[in-house]
Amino acid sequence: MGLNISQIIPKKEISLDDLKNKVLAVDASQMLYQFLSSIRQPDGTPLMDSKNNITSHLMGISTRIPNLIERNIKLVFVFDGKPPSLKIHEKEQREHRKQLAEEKLEKAREEGDEESMLKYSKQSMRLSFKMSDEAKELIRAFGLPVIQSPSEAEAQCSFMAEKGDAYAVASTDFDSLLYSAPRLVKNITISQRRKVRNTYVKISPELIELKEVLKELDINQDQLIVLAIIIGTDYNDKIPRIGPKNALKLVRQNKNFDSLFKELKPDFDWKKIYAVFKSMPVMKNYQLKWSEPDTEKIKSILVDKHDFSEERVDKMLEKLTKKEKYQKGLSSFLNS
Repeated sequence: MGLNISQIIPKKEISLDDLKNKVLAVDASQMLYQFLSSIRQPDGTPLMDSKNNITSHLMGISTRIPNLIERNIKLVFVFDGKPPSLKIHEKEQREHRKQLAEEKLEKAREEGDEESMLKYSKQSMRLSFKMSDEAKELIRAFGLPVIQSPSEAEAQCSFMAEKGDAYAVASTDFDSLLYSAPRLVKNITISQRRKVRNTYVKISPELIELKEVLKELDINQDQLIVLAIIIGTDYNDKIPRIGPKNALKLVRQNKNFDSLFKELKPDFDWKKIYAVFKSMPVMKNYQLKWSEPDTEKIKSILVDKHDFSEERVDKMLEKLTKKEKYQKGLSSFLNS
């Protein structure tokens, strides 16, 4: 779902060059959803190989990720584990919405309505275990570390950033701020331009710093979590008729959260949701190791298994291996 606080959060536009030599912890599942949503035919059909296996997620990895590697951005990908029990309701709601979208998609197909087909195909998409496993295999082939979180990936990413093993969390959602991520970088894995009303607009990466957020909003970390609970999280529905700006006023005025929620009369236990953000399980003994891309493995996955253009894959690998050789040569020169 994602936390709806964009309108009140201070952001700074940056370039990919600003992230050079920095480690970013990427919420992998969210990135794969992006690829599945955006890399499609005009009628909404995802990319597929000759065996009708969906390959949109692999296309995204093989185009966007090498671009970031070439810019000397160090990526580590974190995958979701078991969701908290409080998320079951949200997952059920999402599945219900997908089923409704599938019904509308079928109707749009019958009517030949391409615009609606694109819309409802995006709304009904699912990320399967098979797709996640394929993504892990390809990411590792690029020489990048993959971390399996025990629970929510954004909590794991935030822990790594807080510990100093990553500069920032890379995500399109703001949820990592609730897990105390010191920095959040948005828009690094999406296309750098987006079509809006038949014209293309430039999409730039954005940097959000937790210290700046709390200072600008004039609240502390606990108040930020409570603000999020009021406007709705993955673990609870929003309290009706209260938007981000009003929620901000409420948490500033009411330092006693028990009294605040007693007044608001929500149909959930706010303390349970608050506890999820404060004590999400994370893996603490992970290892981060980067290596050179395994070109044979990448070709085997993309070309042999999934019918990608060998010429296109060769060009991508040539650029990557040239960069690796240059870095090695430069390193030996600087250390001589």
